[in-house]
Amino acid sequence: MIVYRNIHKAFDLPVLSGVSMEVETGEMFALFGPSGTGKSVLLKTTIGLIVPDIGDVEVDGISVYRGGPDALDRVRRRVGYVFQNAALFDSLNVMDNVCMGIPEDELKRMPRVEAGRRAWEALELVNLEPREVLAKLPSELSGGMKKRVGIARAIVGRPQTLLWDEPTTGLDPINTAAVERLIRRLSAELEVTSLLVTHDIEGGLEMCDRVAMLHQGTLRFCGTPDEFRACDDPIVRAFVDRAAAEAALDLMVEGTL
Repeated sequence: MIVYRNIHKAFDLPVLSGVSMEVETGEMFALFGPSGTGKSVLLKTTIGLIVPDIGDVEVDGISVYRGGPDALDRVRRRVGYVFQNAALFDSLNVMDNVCMGIPEDELKRMPRVEAGRRAWEALELVNLEPREVLAKLPSELSGGMKKRVGIARAIVGRPQTLLWDEPTTGLDPINTAAVERLIRRLSAELEVTSLLVTHDIEGGLEMCDRVAMLHQGTLRFCGTPDEFRACDDPIVRAFVDRAAAEAALDLMVEGTL
């Protein structure tokens, strides 16, 4: 479903240095790595939010960077994006925020009542009560509710692929577990391909078919969760051990250990 071909990207310094990777149709795929190693940058190249310096991305056989504007538009219609911090529009209520996930030309032709129905269904899918939240502004929502509205916006356009950029960042352990259950359920019910960038290694290993790890802008590992757990690469082991220590510290801070 998604093929990354020799992706290079630099800002002041190199961020991605020749990443090639494939995500199969229908699978859940997690991307791990230390902060600043290019995970979110790679994710954003999938739909042209960041343009690579070298390389190309194909989504369902469509070239994102060699197919022209029409190809990019077709790709964006097929992909839903869950932003790291929900990225809701502060001045729009929940209904209008969710409807932003419907392709623009489709939304222009769509009767307001149909757009409302689509938003209602998407909110129900993410376990929010539409009657209670449709008219609210983002400032009136909790952090967990904002995440769910962001997910509703990503699925309302009925995509074939979902990109998840650190969907549990900033959530406490209880809400993290709830969002991860939601990711698993939506990926199965909607029959979509999911690519998940996450700092939660155990959660990603638990829910995904395959995982990969970026290190200093290159692909260090790609394989099944069992292969990742058994990997004796010292860079991978150091990352896993450090992440486990940080997770334990977070739990202590939250008072759950």
